[in-house]
Amino acid sequence: MAEAIFVRLVDEAGLADRLQIASAATGDWHVGQTPHRGTLDVLRRHGVSPIAGKRAQMVDAAMLARADYVVAMSGEHVAELRAEHGSVVDGKVSRLLDFLPDARMRDVPDPYYTGNYQEVYNLVEPAARALLEHIRRREGV
Repeated sequence: MAEAIFVRLVDEAGLADRLQIASAATGDWHVGQTPHRGTLDVLRRHGVSPIAGKRAQMVDAAMLARADYVVAMSGEHVAELRAEHGSVVDGKVSRLLDFLPDARMRDVPDPYYTGNYQEVYNLVEPAARALLEHIRRREGV
């Protein structure tokens, strides 16, 4: 969901040729699967196109080494990334909701377990906007 939302925002900002965006999991439970129908439903309700051909993949060291920003959904994910990849993520990993200082929570709940895909959208969309603004300021784009 976050990847699709961020891709749309980047496209709308005219920066698709300047930023590469990818999402990956810290666990292998759903590798190879398409996005959950709950995610697809909420994206469509908000006019966000799902990523064509998107399949779940595991994060790996090469992906992290290429990244300028590593944005996790939870503190648990940050800890897993640091434990598994150490210095590769130092200085570039943060939680998505860290870009929304007034957010009522710091971790995006996993809608696979909560079933509340709309709540996740409501958290991710403004945080993705704030992340894009952060990148634009920091990178001058």
